[in-house]
Amino acid sequence: MSSKILRLNKAGTPVSWLTREETATLLVKNLVIWSMGNTVMEIRGGVNRQGEQSILRLPSIVACDGKMHNESFHPPLENKFLFRRDQNMCLYCGGKFGVHQLSRDHVKPLSKGGKDIWTNVVSSCRRCNNRKADRVPEDASMKLLAIPFVPNQYEFLYLCNHNVLADQMEFLSVKFSANISFS
Repeated sequence: MSSKILRLNKAGTPVSWLTREETATLLVKNLVIWSMGNTVMEIRGGVNRQGEQSILRLPSIVACDGKMHNESFHPPLENKFLFRRDQNMCLYCGGKFGVHQLSRDHVKPLSKGGKDIWTNVVSSCRRCNNRKADRVPEDASMKLLAIPFVPNQYEFLYLCNHNVLADQMEFLSVKFSANISFS
């Protein structure tokens, strides 16, 4: 699995993950205003008249110029991100499961006025989801092992990439919420 490069805006806020090709294009077009982290790849080019070969070094983190968006961040709610947020654990029984064995459970069921939002959904094994049924956990004599939360921009970018490099993780984890540990 190839590593992705973390793209930041000019203020240092993470924006997205880039492929090696996208990063090389930004570097060649001089659109990277600063970079940090380890070199993840060297791309060798042609040889000039002096016999020197060009080398383009791709850093693990790049910052690009562009518009700064001030609107708040709203991460999309998808099961793959939800299950990763909850570390593939059923937040009722505590068991670890594969993604195909988990389901999205609404803490307050939709039929009871609950919403399909980050703060009302948890990962649940099918057994616990069926046991809880169309009730709130208290009515089913079940307890939540953790409080559901909305991932911030740094956490969400971590959730999007299954191959985060050590220097990228060091950069992102500084802004992880208190008492949150991703492994």
